[in-house]
Amino acid sequence: MRSQVAARESPTDATESGTATLGPSADSEITWLLHRAAQRMRNATGDEAERHGLQLRDYIVLSALHKTPNLTQVELGKALGLDKTTLMSQLDRLEEAGLVIRRSDPRDRRARIPAITRRGNTLRAKVASSCASVETAALRNFDAAQAQVFRQMLLEIIGDSEDPGSCL
Repeated sequence: MRSQVAARESPTDATESGTATLGPSADSEITWLLHRAAQRMRNATGDEAERHGLQLRDYIVLSALHKTPNLTQVELGKALGLDKTTLMSQLDRLEEAGLVIRRSDPRDRRARIPAITRRGNTLRAKVASSCASVETAALRNFDAAQAQVFRQMLLEIIGDSEDPGSCL
């Protein structure tokens, strides 16, 4: 299936004024296509998070705490690719808003374990529902089997290695 974007634009399409435009096409590098797709999804899901009073980063941290509870702050930072200072500032804001609490790790009292609160989880679920609608809209030209294959392909590209880069 050829993408609607690829059908409309290619890296060397000329505008009516005769100048070339830059845009992705079916023969663009995968890195470029992934980058542009990530930008589109980040913008759309960021808008949904903001409609609920959160920044996209807030939502991602809340989602990580929901999906993988009992991580220490250090483990959470590694999983999200955030340095300690950035994560602490993020958790401070979420804690001040009543969306996260931090408790001591029973295995190491120096370590802290952030946890999503009931209020935080309710808000996270609302944003997740809105973001699911955004994903559905983005994948509207694909049937369920194609969307599942796409997810599997992304998982294969990601692999299981720890990537030091931030997902935020």
